[in-house]
Amino acid sequence: MKGPVSQFITKHYKHFNAASLVDAAMAYEKQLNDGHKMMITLAGAMSTAELGKSLAEMIRQDKVSIICCTGANLEEDVFNLVAHAHYKRVPHYRDLSPEDEKELLDNHYNRVTDTCIPEEEAMRRIETHLVERWEDASKKGERYFPHEYFFDLLLSGELEEKYQIDPNDSWLLAAAEKGIPVIVPGWEDSTCGNFFAGHCIDGDVIPNAMKSGIEYMIYLANWYEQNATERGVGFFQIGGGIAGDFPICVVPMLHQDLGKDKIPVWSYFCQISDSKTSYGSYSGAVPNEKITWGKLEIDTPKFVIESDATIVAPLIFAYLLGW
Repeated sequence: MKGPVSQFITKHYKHFNAASLVDAAMAYEKQLNDGHKMMITLAGAMSTAELGKSLAEMIRQDKVSIICCTGANLEEDVFNLVAHAHYKRVPHYRDLSPEDEKELLDNHYNRVTDTCIPEEEAMRRIETHLVERWEDASKKGERYFPHEYFFDLLLSGELEEKYQIDPNDSWLLAAAEKGIPVIVPGWEDSTCGNFFAGHCIDGDVIPNAMKSGIEYMIYLANWYEQNATERGVGFFQIGGGIAGDFPICVVPMLHQDLGKDKIPVWSYFCQISDSKTSYGSYSGAVPNEKITWGKLEIDTPKFVIESDATIVAPLIFAYLLGW
């Protein structure tokens, strides 16, 4: 029995983007019922938007098997976990002057639309814990993926006394506890990636302590081959950019570069995006374009919801969770 949120959207969301939302949610549910696994990709600032309030439960209930996210989403879930009470909300952000923005900087607030992340309480609070792990790996000649350092930190319990939200609302903690893979292409383009580069320059750690994006692709290729079976894996993309572009390419790579043409393509595709279809815009490309790249088939269920992911994704997750 579906709950009140699910009942509301199925009753009222009948046309246009609203109808696409319901269609995509129902098709996602069918994928799970048919035995497919599902990847979710996170672009934008979904962690700062507190998507973990619903995504964490999706992970716990086995409704997502693997996540690909930007380095920002990886770290910002932990920032929110340990510094939420210090965040500053700026609902009138459209009215801010350059001088207002400079004042925020001077007070060590980094703005993400209407939400400001406090540097000292969030970023610096976890830096020391990560550096200890990077230094230890450097000394021992060990190498790990970015998400593995975060998993180790969260599972160690070192941060528990600093939690400022319900840990059940942290999607990364849920992923660590569940042991699901987290792929983080382009991790260097993140605050903690900048920390790491700085410590490499200072000589505290060595670059080789961090596994690379190429190694992430190798890891993903092995995971896909083992988990796709004859069914394929579903692909639920929030936003555009590298979080979606990187993992979707694993299928044509397996086919065209490794000659493994019996491996099924992605079995489902949905993208939530406000990037309009335009010339040369991959994030705004319609799903059928992906057929020409060997990522989807003619009959793959395909959905595009042209709307704000902070509104759409929680509603779809609510439907899947029966809320």
